[in-house]
Amino acid sequence: MDLGRQTRVRQALDTFFGPAEPPAEDHVLDLFHRTAETVPAYRKFLREHGIDPQTVETMADFRKLPLTDKAGYHRKYPLPELCRGGTFDGLDMIAVSSGSSGHPTVWPRALEDELHVARRFEQVLVDAFDAGERSTLAVVCFPLGTWVGGLFTTACVRHLAAKGCPITVVAPGNTKAEILRVLPELAPHFDQVVLLGYPPFVKDVVDTGLAEGIDWPAYALKLVLAGEVFSEQWRELVAQRAGIADPVRDIASLYGTADAGVLGTETPLSAGIRRFLAGRPDLARELFGDARLPTLVQYDPASRFFEAQDGTLLFTADGGIPLVRYHIADDGGLLPHAEVLAYCARHGFTPPPGPDLPFVYVFGRSLFTVSFFGANVYPENVTVGLEQPGISDTVTGKFVIESVEDADRDRRLRITVETAPGAAADAGRIAEAVREQLLRLNSEFAHYVPAERQLPDVVLRPAGDPEYFPAGVKHRYTRPGKGRPEAVRGPVQIFAEVPGASHCDDPP
Repeated sequence: MDLGRQTRVRQALDTFFGPAEPPAEDHVLDLFHRTAETVPAYRKFLREHGIDPQTVETMADFRKLPLTDKAGYHRKYPLPELCRGGTFDGLDMIAVSSGSSGHPTVWPRALEDELHVARRFEQVLVDAFDAGERSTLAVVCFPLGTWVGGLFTTACVRHLAAKGCPITVVAPGNTKAEILRVLPELAPHFDQVVLLGYPPFVKDVVDTGLAEGIDWPAYALKLVLAGEVFSEQWRELVAQRAGIADPVRDIASLYGTADAGVLGTETPLSAGIRRFLAGRPDLARELFGDARLPTLVQYDPASRFFEAQDGTLLFTADGGIPLVRYHIADDGGLLPHAEVLAYCARHGFTPPPGPDLPFVYVFGRSLFTVSFFGANVYPENVTVGLEQPGISDTVTGKFVIESVEDADRDRRLRITVETAPGAAADAGRIAEAVREQLLRLNSEFAHYVPAERQLPDVVLRPAGDPEYFPAGVKHRYTRPGKGRPEAVRGPVQIFAEVPGASHCDDPP
């Protein structure tokens, strides 16, 4: 019996049950030194880079530390050495994320780690949805199993119930029939219902429920979404179909990863600002420095300390595997709270009230992957499908992966393939081969994406097509959003007017 673990858990619970406290100024430096002292892999990592931890005394010193990432840190050392003391002792849960080749990445964690993340769910469920006062049925629609979404979310929401919130959790996972079976029986007994899941799957649940006669407005529905960026047009459409009167307050997005749980949360403040900017692309471009509209969330520096370097995000966080200056490969940046509010004020917009926390904006990993139903679709997976007999001799091997919205705001996986000169490729055969390899190689795709959405739309383009395969240009296998307003490509939104956005104050 590990009595020390008992003490740590009790301390973590006492902290969780108490009010949130601002961090000490040197908490990031303290975390660095504890990690360097107690984590064998990080000690080796610093030694290999010629760094004596004792010389890191200031934040300026900290910002000079080498970056860690999945390839050069997590996969380089034996898994136990990434944990404190070089052991799994005290780590009672394992989460798994699928890698580019289907090889799983393992992330151990402890109850104490869940309590940190439960604070982020509290920010949404209690602060925005009033789940501290209203009886709430939380329906976990993320996939269950070793993948991080379902069980982690279930645990965090149950911690809020243990804190005294009148929340009851049911976890049907991403089984649509089971979700729609339990809802009519349970929902009438609660003041409100919260669906937690990946955006396209939750929309599918809402649409199917409407077709089956479910009266969504009677459930006072709220949505907590994660895994993909969605457009403000998408938010408006789903709100209308679900009978959600206030999409800014009642639909919230989480910025989370398997690496460290939830990193930031969309608040009514950040959602209101994003909605205002969605119809004003020039202002958004000025604020974010890009033609794309990112996800905009707020984060707690005491839980996840962010940095921005060369247009990508780094974070430092404690956990089952402590991570210091971890390069997550998400494009984005940081904005101080006061700076964002001042910017809104200068343009005549008063956003909804919200926490005094900094903002992180996230464009996603547009150069590397496409997120589809919460599953990362990697170019390496698609390549194998194009290399199959009877296909490889009809294509050049170049392709572009996109996650697009159709006219009904449903997500489709589209793969545009370059055909070999003089060859006659078969789009249907290519689609079947790619689906087969995605299911074989990518466990996230197999378990997250509903069966009826797993077959990609394959579009054939001739060799040297100037839009997709221009000559003399380094090829990119995924692409950020371009083109028609109704087609949201990749993990970003195309700017367009937001239906029903007249509630936002117009700039002078």
